[in-house]
Amino acid sequence: MQIIGVKLYRLNRLFNSRSNRCFDVAVDHGFFNERGFLQGIENLEQAVKTIVAAAPDAIQLTVGQAHYLQSLPGKAKPALVLRTDVANVYGTQLPRSLFSRMIENPVDQGLRLDATCVVVNLFRIPGEPEVTDQCIQNILRIKPECDRMSMPLMVEPLVFQPNTKAGGYMVDGDLEKILPLVRQAVELGADIIKADPTDDVSLYHRVVEIAGRIPVLVRGGGKAADAEILQRTETLIQQGAAGIVYGRNIIQHANPAGMTRALMAVVHEGATAAQAAELLVTQ
Repeated sequence: MQIIGVKLYRLNRLFNSRSNRCFDVAVDHGFFNERGFLQGIENLEQAVKTIVAAAPDAIQLTVGQAHYLQSLPGKAKPALVLRTDVANVYGTQLPRSLFSRMIENPVDQGLRLDATCVVVNLFRIPGEPEVTDQCIQNILRIKPECDRMSMPLMVEPLVFQPNTKAGGYMVDGDLEKILPLVRQAVELGADIIKADPTDDVSLYHRVVEIAGRIPVLVRGGGKAADAEILQRTETLIQQGAAGIVYGRNIIQHANPAGMTRALMAVVHEGATAAQAAELLVTQ
């Protein structure tokens, strides 16, 4: 996909000029009505200030909380990635009826908030095809508006494990399930893909390949030990990932700013996991 004009200009604000990669810190978890998602962001204003001070490329927020980023003075702050859909699919005990609903006039709201990009989910949940249908309808609706208003569209294809097996927010890292969903997101018109890591991260180049020219950012998933998340990130970058979108591995860390800086060294400077771990200790 060749991106030209204003959409490209917005993408230039999202991707780092040195590495041409993106590090997006997701703090939109409160949108999903799960108590456990609020750990580390109970005081979102303070969390945003801490992350901004560490200077990632972008911060992912919702319409109700974007002001904590955009009201900060000065021009040297991360770009806003606006979450446009809310869902009830993450609980350990799922409700009788599941949904994924998009906010009204998402691109207009994104423009008013000076967002650089909007993001929408594409779920594959065992036994819940209606939710996938809702996600596809959301994408079909928002895509023409994104093109008309030159707003980059990030699609987040998520393959879930059965809730009875994993119990809420547990993604399936099966490459054979991730590949077709990523490709579907590309076919639906994504300008950026935000996808889960594969169980075997050494195979992630196949996800990058299936996306073609569309850059792939990797989700952080559940909370992991420092050594694990840094090594995984190093391997994913080596496999061709265009960046990362991490949330809980930063906001629930004892030193969120330090972890942000350590991960930035891996993503933008080519640091090894061991080098980044030393940086984290010294912060």
